Amino acid sequence: MPRAVIADELGPPSAYDLREVSSRPLGPDEVRIAIRAAGISYVDVLTADGRYQVKPPLPFIPGSEAAGVIREVGSAVRGLAVGDRVSASGWGGLFADEAVLPERTVRRLPDAMDFAEAAVFPVSYATAWHALVDRGQLRAGETLLVLGAGGATGYAAVQLGKHLGARVIASASTEPKRALALAGGADAAVDARAEDWREQVKTANGGKGVDVVFDSIGGAATDPAFRSLGWGGRHLVIGFPAGIAALRTNLPLLKGSSLVGVDIRQFGEFEPEKAEANRAEIFRLAAEGVLRPHIAAAYPLEQFREAMTAAAEGAQAGRIVLMMEI
Repeated sequence: MPRAVIADELGPPSAYDLREVSSRPLGPDEVRIAIRAAGISYVDVLTADGRYQVKPPLPFIPGSEAAGVIREVGSAVRGLAVGDRVSASGWGGLFADEAVLPERTVRRLPDAMDFAEAAVFPVSYATAWHALVDRGQLRAGETLLVLGAGGATGYAAVQLGKHLGARVIASASTEPKRALALAGGADAAVDARAEDWREQVKTANGGKGVDVVFDSIGGAATDPAFRSLGWGGRHLVIGFPAGIAALRTNLPLLKGSSLVGVDIRQFGEFEPEKAEANRAEIFRLAAEGVLRPHIAAAYPLEQFREAMTAAAEGAQAGRIVLMMEI
């Protein structure tokens, strides 16, 4: 029987156990995947603890992105076959040896992408693409300020910003995270904890305001970041692990700027065809070597509590991965 990280009530990593679970029957448009690696994000841990804005059903198996090999396909599946190496995304259920998912949430991997990289690629890079292209309309020659540049979506935004032709300023809390952002293509890096943070950002942009802010942090970081925008700037709200900020409404008026929400989950529900086109584009760029996530640490499935704790603390530069075979 397959194993899964599961809890009957939402809570911290200590509330979860690794148990054997029953394999469920396959629907006509579904595939069964033998999972080889699963990515762990801060949002995964937040959801598992019941602190995300949407509560999952119980019992709950965490995990929103994974990679593996197709073991079985439903009768209506046409684009995938047994033995295909694939990545997958879902609303929970992927901290496990096996998952059954709709064909539309599964994509064949480029040959150059290994399972660990594929397990942390789809959600972060699709979010960054939707934020920068669809919502922020980032143009070549503009300046992009990325908050949390050493995190999952932040590092993806750094790479995509450079691909789109922007000047990228990375803001991160530690030297290793700033070094990672610079290695990923950022033109400059600033210390997120510095008292003169706004001056550092202004200096990094030649004394001018920035055009787009990619904000996956929230809390106390949001107000000074919005104030760092230039005329017509766009502040993209990706998430708020540091808390929900309060922004004075005179600021958008004075700057002619916009506060723009980015919700990748609802985007996929309301605009599925566009979301699929975005996924196709980011995987094309991955196949060309333009986009590549950075793995900070890999843990065996049996050490899921340590892995979830590491992802929640966010101290490491790069992504945390659970490996089913390590």
